[in-house]
Amino acid sequence: MSKEVLPVTAVLLLALLVATGLTAQSGMHLHDGIYSVATDDDAAAAILASDPSFATTYADLAVILEDPHRYDLIITGGKVWTARTTKGEAALAAFETAYLHYQNAVYGSADDLFAAYPLWIDTIEIESELDFTATESGTSAGMQRGPQIPPFPRGTIEPVPTPAADLDVDEEALRLAAAQGPARTDRVETVLGGDGQEDGPTLGTFKTPSQLSPGLPFDSLVYVFVFIFPLYFTSQFFMMAIANERSGRRGEVLLSTPAGPATIIAGKALPYFLLMLGISAAILLATGGPLTVLLPLVPVILFFLAGALFIGMTARSFRELSFLSIFFSTVMTAYLFFPSVFANVHAVSLISPLTLVVLLFQGNGFGAADYVYATALFYLGTAAVLVLCIKNFNEERLFSQERLTAKVVSFVAGAMARGHPYASLVALNALAIPLVCMVQMMCLALFFNLPLPLALVLLIFLAALTEEVFKSLGIAALFRRAGKAPGWKTLGIAAVATGLGFLLGEKLLLFVTLSQVTGSVFGDVLFSGVGLLWMPFLLHTAGAAIVAAYLKIGGARAYPLGVLTAAAVHALYNFVLIGGAL
Repeated sequence: MSKEVLPVTAVLLLALLVATGLTAQSGMHLHDGIYSVATDDDAAAAILASDPSFATTYADLAVILEDPHRYDLIITGGKVWTARTTKGEAALAAFETAYLHYQNAVYGSADDLFAAYPLWIDTIEIESELDFTATESGTSAGMQRGPQIPPFPRGTIEPVPTPAADLDVDEEALRLAAAQGPARTDRVETVLGGDGQEDGPTLGTFKTPSQLSPGLPFDSLVYVFVFIFPLYFTSQFFMMAIANERSGRRGEVLLSTPAGPATIIAGKALPYFLLMLGISAAILLATGGPLTVLLPLVPVILFFLAGALFIGMTARSFRELSFLSIFFSTVMTAYLFFPSVFANVHAVSLISPLTLVVLLFQGNGFGAADYVYATALFYLGTAAVLVLCIKNFNEERLFSQERLTAKVVSFVAGAMARGHPYASLVALNALAIPLVCMVQMMCLALFFNLPLPLALVLLIFLAALTEEVFKSLGIAALFRRAGKAPGWKTLGIAAVATGLGFLLGEKLLLFVTLSQVTGSVFGDVLFSGVGLLWMPFLLHTAGAAIVAAYLKIGGARAYPLGVLTAAAVHALYNFVLIGGAL
């Protein structure tokens, strides 16, 4: 900061402090008197007086009607007249809010202990239309149809007598006793006069509002944010460290040392990994949470570091680095947070490791199968990204200035063995499966709560598009390595290798056999036909062949159209296989 700017900054800071103090002392009055209201009703005037946003005129109706256009609202005879302006509509909305506050104040001042409850409600258990274990993998599924008539209670409906309001109970003593411990039915029985004795009233089983707990773990979700944001910002420092090595070719010194790429990356990432682990442990100590929470956080930390490494190696500038990091953080936060909202409610929640964190804070715990399912994609995805980065941690890749899409293709081409391109395609496509499944699971987390037909249609197409994009990278990398369009025979063998790699990856991924999701309608969409070897093999091979043909005939400009065509064929296959679900 220059010397010329420093005095101005000090003056502005002082003015800010003064304004803050005045605001804290006198409050905010920006909306005072913005609505002009006239009334001849005493009750309405009392309600309006409680809200400073109204400039109220209390007069006879004849006086008000002499110039009615002065007012945004006119209240008379129990009716409200609104000016035909935007301000008049806003004034009406503000009056509705003020009236609701007035009602709450009246209800809150009632002396009757039972003015708020008991509220006697008969519950009817209805089976969810979203049957999450409807199908087995590879078979067709049909959507359950909802009932054509509304549900109605069964059996005899007996009226329950409402307790009298004039009970000989000290209200303040009752509230004090209720505040000193958890709500229990015996306190309610005391109020009702039963006190646990046989001669007490028989009102059946009931709960007061203080005994009800929300189904969603809102308190535990606060801890999720407390953990995730420090981890994300710490990974940003690692990302910046990698970008700084590329800026001005500072990393050439490291590349010239005897240490290999894996050693260099591990040496740079280890301090950040330990720091992120230490931050998580410190948060646990501060919140009193169990140390086992670190178990599901470890794969999240590793994946954040792997993503930071990849972004740091591919971004051409710090502006592009910021854009990619924000996009990555948004997607990963959604992937981690959205499913954890439905912990203990829906099986989809188990796709996020943070669901395990929520369960631990609730004291429920989790099993080994849940841990493997929730974290396998993060461990395998981290391994896939690290392999790609280690293979390309060289001078040619680090200091090139290609655009993002071209650089990703170059990374894939750089990871392929020169003497074994087809075996490399098999291995790379198999390694890509965890990343493919992470994207598909993200789509599942976003769409599963939509109406079932719409959710299936969106998931079918996006799942197919995701697979075709990842498969096409190997084919595009083959063109990049050759420097020209390969022959039809080479492309045919490459398509077969791509299909084989995807098939092996799908069959070897452990969580396919562990997840409740794979046994549902959604599992049919994501893993359709896995039980049949030749059908998905032909599907994956055909998708890769379509992209290869488009690149061969139309060049790089035809690449997007080729991917969309392959995705359409893939989606059509899934529609035929899942047909009964729609």
